[in-house]
Amino acid sequence: MKRQLRLLIVLLLISLQGECCVANHVLIVVGPDNHGPGSHEPIAGARLLKHCIEKLQEPSGNTAEVVDRWPTKEQQQKAATVVFLGDTFPANRFENVSRNLADLHRMMNRGCGIVCIHYATGLKKEDVSASGEHPLLGWMGGYFANPGSMHHVSYARVFDKARITPGQAEHPVLRGWKEFVIRDEPYGNNYFGPNENKPAPNVTILATSMQPPEAPKREAVAWCVQRADKGRGFGIVMPHFYKNWANHDLRTFVLNGILWTAGIEIPKNGVNSSTPDLKAFGAKSVEPK
Repeated sequence: MKRQLRLLIVLLLISLQGECCVANHVLIVVGPDNHGPGSHEPIAGARLLKHCIEKLQEPSGNTAEVVDRWPTKEQQQKAATVVFLGDTFPANRFENVSRNLADLHRMMNRGCGIVCIHYATGLKKEDVSASGEHPLLGWMGGYFANPGSMHHVSYARVFDKARITPGQAEHPVLRGWKEFVIRDEPYGNNYFGPNENKPAPNVTILATSMQPPEAPKREAVAWCVQRADKGRGFGIVMPHFYKNWANHDLRTFVLNGILWTAGIEIPKNGVNSSTPDLKAFGAKSVEPK
């Protein structure tokens, strides 16, 4: 009897092995990018994020991995959260889109987090149904509807003095950073679903910006979702310019969001990362050309 019980336990552990993740491990996936030097720089930005995540004193003990192709099953299984950078949502840009979305579906079902940064929040017309349906809407709570979409049109424009204002909610991702002004491209009119573009009840708007200057309207530029599968999603439509990773408030905001989606407790004063040497991560240029 004891022997049979031991055998059952071993079989159960084997069956669960493929569903386990490593606590505090962040998988950063970099998709294709065609922007010029100093703009986006997704591979350099990914390396910078890995550096910051692993060098944090509080919370410490985090690990991160950067890949520039669709991750392997082992890499998927290891991730507590997956972060995307690139020209629109990389799962739709790498080959074998159906497989990629199925992989993400399994990851999300086990409670894995998901983060999209700047253009990686974007979906093209061919990625979504005529009514705007796409799994990313549920996984992350919203997305940037690339111009040319049938159902909705977001906009992309560089503002010299975009004022980024924290949301009113008490939320861990809002800890440790304050309102800031930055030259960047915070997308506007982002899509949160068919309900008059109001976010779902489980979506929290984390930051807004009054734009454009000639006809200001409060636009949501960062948001998060607490999903029913216990997973978490975070989307932020900055930074466009690589040099803006030097902005402490923006960097704290993004790192908070990444760690929160991994289920990591955010310190009461937010994460505190030292300003990294932007030249150290292989960017084609720190300054936009």
